[in-house]
Amino acid sequence: MAELTLRGVILGALITLIFTAANVYLGLKIGLTFATSIPAAVISMAILRLFATGTILENNIVQTIASAAGTLSAIIFVLPGLVMIGWWQGFPYWLSACTIALGGILGVMYSVPLRRALVTGSDLPYPEGVAAAEVLKVGAGSRAGAEENKRGLSAILLSAVAAAAFTIIAKTRLIAEEAATFFRFGTGATSMSTSFSMALIGVGHLVGLSVGVAMFVGLVISWFGIVPFLTAPVPAGGDLATIVGDTFRTKARFIGAGTIGVAAIWTLLKILGPIIGGIRSALIANATRKAGNAGLLELTERDLPIGIVFGTIIASMLPIAMLLWIFAQGGPIAANPIPVIALTLAYVLVAGIVIASVCGYMAGLIGASNSPISGVGILAVLGASLMLAAIYGSGGDPDRSQALVAYALFTTAIVFGIATISNDNLQDLKTGQLVGATPWKQQIALILGVLFGSLVIPPVLDLLNSAFGFAGAPGAGPNALPAPQAALISALAKGVLGGDLDWGLIGIGAGIGAVVVLADELLGKAGKLRLPPLAVGMGIYLPMALTLLIPVGALIGHLYNRWALRQSNPEFAERMGVLMATGFIVGESLFGVAFAGIVAATDSDTPLALVGESHWAVPLAILIFAGVIAGLYARLRHWASAPLT
Repeated sequence: MAELTLRGVILGALITLIFTAANVYLGLKIGLTFATSIPAAVISMAILRLFATGTILENNIVQTIASAAGTLSAIIFVLPGLVMIGWWQGFPYWLSACTIALGGILGVMYSVPLRRALVTGSDLPYPEGVAAAEVLKVGAGSRAGAEENKRGLSAILLSAVAAAAFTIIAKTRLIAEEAATFFRFGTGATSMSTSFSMALIGVGHLVGLSVGVAMFVGLVISWFGIVPFLTAPVPAGGDLATIVGDTFRTKARFIGAGTIGVAAIWTLLKILGPIIGGIRSALIANATRKAGNAGLLELTERDLPIGIVFGTIIASMLPIAMLLWIFAQGGPIAANPIPVIALTLAYVLVAGIVIASVCGYMAGLIGASNSPISGVGILAVLGASLMLAAIYGSGGDPDRSQALVAYALFTTAIVFGIATISNDNLQDLKTGQLVGATPWKQQIALILGVLFGSLVIPPVLDLLNSAFGFAGAPGAGPNALPAPQAALISALAKGVLGGDLDWGLIGIGAGIGAVVVLADELLGKAGKLRLPPLAVGMGIYLPMALTLLIPVGALIGHLYNRWALRQSNPEFAERMGVLMATGFIVGESLFGVAFAGIVAATDSDTPLALVGESHWAVPLAILIFAGVIAGLYARLRHWASAPLT
């Protein structure tokens, strides 16, 4: 069956241009990016259906290329920081493109042994990978016209249209897109908030009850423990929204980062065995190939040869060293660059392995879109900054500090490229596993996606910097783009190298992480519902508006699956639930692409708004949202229980 074709590569590259540019702009404008794999799969299917020779595996290659490039746009969480601190005035094209490309290629290489450990050898849910596979399978099966495929396609289309339609109406402000209330809690203050996102319901359905409960525990710790404690005592007459919001952004999130850090280390230790097993099986496959018995390997076991993987990782160190040497000119590192650059390369290698493993695990746990990649960026920049502080100290001459902060950010950008790609790659490889794709062909497609993305991102960044600038950068105007994650990560580097970072907050988070790890292990030994530590950390770190509906979706999915087990065809009934959840993600993702284009064309955060703020928008949104979800699941139960003809 046709798979890695020139037609698919060209189509993937064209979709990449659109999605990557849209993601860069949207991320800098409102601090959010959208997952590109499912929209790419839908667009690819629509185009390749025009050709009689189009196949499901070719569609999979297209979405793999587009999703790799689209995900790589998360580099905007770091690189704009170099402009914000005044080290760069723009984005030198080849320096930026090579930095992005090398980090991304390393991410692809690290994902090869991780595929065997975290995809084929684990039971992680991979919500977006499963959703993309269901879209591809239903799209391919709809040609055959079987009743099961017709119902599955109907489930996806109905929930996708409902999710997109609700989001469109919410953007007009006729109903609320989010709801939040701020109130005193004990001696402090806190908030309850949610976004009315059907995609989050879909993610919750797919990840399951254990992850949903863990995220709920995390948000309870954050919003009813940490935030009230940090805001006490609330000043009389203070603006609760400002107090709570600032406290969460500047303090509580660092506690969450500490929790994620401890959970990440524990998770890495737990998956170290499977990772070593993955490397061992890759070596065995390589030996089989060298013996001339490649045909004996299962199609789904044919990764890139491990010798090429290790060789590429080692070979990439030379160009990375050259980039670091070029970047270090004009700063204190230039006086004695060899030991610092050697230490930096070691940091990139080791931190890359850790971060690739942790990001892949997080993406498998709750999906690439909801994975707190900026939290990993915080840990990466802390590591790079601490390394430099150990050599040069902190504080002192401002020009020297600025140069060291810039070097820390540049090092973080390389590591962050690894993080963003490994956050997406394993989702794509899970999709490939489910549709019967050849891993090495997907891995080639991922490299192509990285190269396409690295060529597109720098000019888009330069264009946006010239047109708007970035908030906090020297000479930034009133219309400067906020780039919130880049501002946070650059502020962290300045805090470490300037000597004024509050380590106590990260220490508190680490303590919470240790307690959660112990609780999870005790629950596991007791045979109870587990409490994945990383999911708890995500619940603490992410805003409640982005997490509250995931536990709700997990509960809905759990109740639906219990009902499905009682049906005459339980496997079909359960799969229909997966397809409904998939449709929620598809609809919102596709609208995300369109909305990014509208925002760019109108230069407005609210381009579809028809009315101003109103007191009835929230209750109306709650009623419609709950009604639509209930109605869709009622319809789903009818489809899932009716006999197949």
